[in-house]
Amino acid sequence: MSRIEPYRLLARYNTWMNGRLYDAAAALAPDALMGNRGAFFGSILGTFEHLVVGDTIWLKRFATHPAGGTLAPILDLPMPASLDAVQFGDLAPLRERRDFLDRRIEAFLADLDDAGLDHPLAYRSTKGQPFVKTFGLLLTHFFNHQTHHRGQATTLFSQAGVDVGVTDLLMLIPNAG
Repeated sequence: MSRIEPYRLLARYNTWMNGRLYDAAAALAPDALMGNRGAFFGSILGTFEHLVVGDTIWLKRFATHPAGGTLAPILDLPMPASLDAVQFGDLAPLRERRDFLDRRIEAFLADLDDAGLDHPLAYRSTKGQPFVKTFGLLLTHFFNHQTHHRGQATTLFSQAGVDVGVTDLLMLIPNAG
C-alpha cells in the first residue's frame, strides 16, 4: 500500500462522518442545534462552524503545496477572522460550505502522491508565527483535528438525545484479501 492511501481513506471518512452528523443536525430543533452545551465552541452548530473555519484556514495553506491545484477555489473564500468565527449561523449554508470543502479535500488527496507527503510546507499560524513542517504530518494533524471535534459533536448529539450510530473509521476500512 502506498503511504498516501491512509490519507485518502481519512478524506473519505471525513466526508462520510460529516454527512452523518449534518443529517442528524438537520433533524434537530433550532434550540437543540444552537443551545450552548458547554463545549469548546458552545453548541453543535458552533462546533460545526469551528470545523469549517479550521478546515478553511488549513486548506488555504495546503493550496500552496505543489499538488494544491485542486484547492485553488478555496483561495477565493474569505479568511475566517478567528477560530471561533461564526460565518453562517445557520445549518443549510454551513452544510453547503462543508460539502464543498469535503469535495475539495477528496479531490486534493486523489491528486497527491507519496512524494508530496514529504514536501516541507511553509505557513503562518493564525497569530502570524512562521512555521515549516512536513506536509504528511500536517495532514495527520488536519484529520486528527476534525476527528477530535466531531467526537465532541457526537457527545453533544448524545446530550440532545440523538444517537448518530457507529462513528468508527473501521467502518470504511476494507477487508483484506
